[in-house]
Amino acid sequence: MNIIIQPDNQSDKQPERCSSAPNHKWFGLSLQALVVLSRKPNACTSAELAGHLKSEATMLRRVLAKLAREQLLETREGRVGGYRLKRSPETITLADVYLALRVGKPLCSGMLDTTGIHDFGQEMRVAFMEITDEVERRTIEVLGQVTIAQLSERICTLKRMELNN
Repeated sequence: MNIIIQPDNQSDKQPERCSSAPNHKWFGLSLQALVVLSRKPNACTSAELAGHLKSEATMLRRVLAKLAREQLLETREGRVGGYRLKRSPETITLADVYLALRVGKPLCSGMLDTTGIHDFGQEMRVAFMEITDEVERRTIEVLGQVTIAQLSERICTLKRMELNN
């Protein structure tokens, strides 16, 4: 089944521009690209994927290169080239993608940047570190329970429900 969902409110949205550094948007883009690839029997070019995601192909290639280095995607060059899943979508968890994209500190670690070098600031830093470590552990645990295939099926289910209403 090759259902690609494009929300109406984003059809005229400009593609996301490439930034020089990895960022947390990469996770969402990666998941969307992997869902599209899970529905494609053949390789898909970065331009084709970017068209589906309304994103810039250059930025998407950076994201996909990282996934390829982590053995989640395979890439082929040439006329029939593009990207394909290296494993079945039933075996790729969202945690696999999240861990493959490690782009630095966890999102919630910004709390640590607010503490000072004074005694109270250092006490708060220790407390914040315990919290951020727990959030990261639980995030990976939750993401590990969902596969690309399940995410893809969820989108198909939502689309069917939308069509029936």
